[in-house]
Amino acid sequence: MTNPLLENTALPRFTAIRPEHVEPAIDAILAEYQAGIDAMLASTGARSFSSVMQTCEELEDRLSRAWSPVSHLHGVKDSEALREAYSAAQDKIVAFQTALGQNRELYAAVKAVGESDEFPSLPRAARTLVEHELRDFELAGVALEEPARTRFREISSELARLSTEFEEAVLDATDAWSEHITDEAGLSGIPDSGRAVLLAYAQERKLDGWLVTLKQPSVQAVLTYADDRALRARVYRAYGTRASDQSDQGRFDNTPRIERILALRHEAARMLGFANTADESLATKMAPSADRVIEFLRDFVAKARPMAEADLAELREFARNELGIEDLQPWDTGYAAEKLREKKYALNEEELKPYFPLPSVLDGLFAVIKSVLGISVRERRDVDVWHEDARYYDLLDAQGRIFAGAYIDLYARTGKRGGAWMDVCTSRIRRGDALQLPVAYLVCNFAPPTAERPSLLTHDDVITLFHEFGHGLHHMLTEVDYSGVSGISGVEWDAVELPSQFMENFAWKREGLDLIARHWQTGERLPEALFERMQAARNFQSGLFLVRQLEFALFDFRLHREFDPQRGARTLDLLAEVRREVAVVTPPDWHRFPHAFTHIFAGGYGAGYYSYLWAEVLSADAFERFEQEGIFNREVGEAWRKAVLAVGGSRPALESFVEFRGREPSPDALLRSYGIAA
Repeated sequence: MTNPLLENTALPRFTAIRPEHVEPAIDAILAEYQAGIDAMLASTGARSFSSVMQTCEELEDRLSRAWSPVSHLHGVKDSEALREAYSAAQDKIVAFQTALGQNRELYAAVKAVGESDEFPSLPRAARTLVEHELRDFELAGVALEEPARTRFREISSELARLSTEFEEAVLDATDAWSEHITDEAGLSGIPDSGRAVLLAYAQERKLDGWLVTLKQPSVQAVLTYADDRALRARVYRAYGTRASDQSDQGRFDNTPRIERILALRHEAARMLGFANTADESLATKMAPSADRVIEFLRDFVAKARPMAEADLAELREFARNELGIEDLQPWDTGYAAEKLREKKYALNEEELKPYFPLPSVLDGLFAVIKSVLGISVRERRDVDVWHEDARYYDLLDAQGRIFAGAYIDLYARTGKRGGAWMDVCTSRIRRGDALQLPVAYLVCNFAPPTAERPSLLTHDDVITLFHEFGHGLHHMLTEVDYSGVSGISGVEWDAVELPSQFMENFAWKREGLDLIARHWQTGERLPEALFERMQAARNFQSGLFLVRQLEFALFDFRLHREFDPQRGARTLDLLAEVRREVAVVTPPDWHRFPHAFTHIFAGGYGAGYYSYLWAEVLSADAFERFEQEGIFNREVGEAWRKAVLAVGGSRPALESFVEFRGREPSPDALLRSYGIAA
């Protein structure tokens, strides 16, 4: 049997991949990988960059190219059989990579490259690759002695398994709940676009009427528009208790996984000589210390909380006087806020959505990219994809040469993980004269099109699409030939959001909206009056949004910094402490937000959620140069590409920022964007 995961094709053959292919392919590749390392270490020749680092890069890339489509399918087309194959293969990969990270002969070989006469004359990216590898050996426990070495490997394997189980529990809990509605009166207030989504969910299950689910488009439609307060409360509770002890009789409960993940992360950090997981996480970030992160977040809390309190007071008064809601509850805030926005600014999402049909938004996004960076995006239809919704695009330079590619999968569906993300399909790497091109996966969960109309996006959806494509551009526009520091690889985690948040700004500018917004029926551009109302409402309730992000960030960082094995995780107690300091809207005691917080327990943001705000300081400041010199100024766009996107992780992010901006970052632009005095 031909195994598609072992084929040396430029792109994966998704429709040929079966769960039974996964383990045999990974077994074969890991055996090749180990044989390659053994042969390299057995060589008596001098330890050179080519013989050591490039050998390791090529072996790692072989594994990545096989594992990437498997991991991707696990996120976008999950099944029980694939889960079993994924989990078994992941266990083997983690065990292999942890052992590799503790291989002292290999460490000595890399160290010899770093100490060689050749090292100072290597390109900057090559030197950074060596430096990062040495750091990563240390973080993998290369200096540990037995029994600690074995224990560290066991922890790594168990953490990988727990993270996967955490994410799967959230997906299963999301798919497990629904409410079937047969009387359209129960949908009062929900606009036609929202009803169409609920109708499609019902049809998918061959039901009459409408089906409310916990997929994001459904939750958003109900909590923002449903007049039925009891329905809003039921959806809020179901969504806020996913994968916890409060729902599904605890069938998907992530409580023990949270406890175990935090305990194992703490144990591993202590074994490496760090006081806690937060300190360990900063070894690969921009922030200089845990104290600086806490100071950074609390400084923003001091500025944002008074604004949030004013937002809430206004919302409560409006809800009481205009909506008859005396006791504003969390399931009322989105609904009341939408009504208040309509009253203050004569603006609602339903009025905007007809101007954001997905095909026009994509065309506009590609036009923005061409205007800023001089590159073209062109669909290619001969590429094998995993679902009929998925598309593939080539990226072309000014001379028409293909230099990268992107898969785009944008609609919510059963078996697909919620949220939005960018991931790596292939990385840029050079093998002699041959260059492997970088390819990205860009995934969102928008409302799908219906028989009557295209997918109509909210403006928030538009921003999400620009955000994820910003990550994609960071990966795809790299000019670094070593995969370990090309694209997003090797970039400090609290700077990795810089290009993504930077791209969001174009979705607010008139110049950008002129390219993006086209009425799905008339082709009309966004009217000036509507644009002005959008701008006026931009900071509407932004205080509440900002303190919510600060709550997430402070909770995450303190959870990892203050973990005490004697007391356990204290997850809910610590969250309550953080909310007393930060929040102005406090959810009910039964709410279980941490149990679906996949970012920190399954998504790589553990002790790093603060990165969103940290990088937003950088992105707002960087975009200010475009505001000063021209939104579509090609010279500035070229400077941005060369200083930030092209260099990937080959040098510190601060150095890249300073090259582009001419100075170190200032928070003033971000504060102004939120309507907060600097």
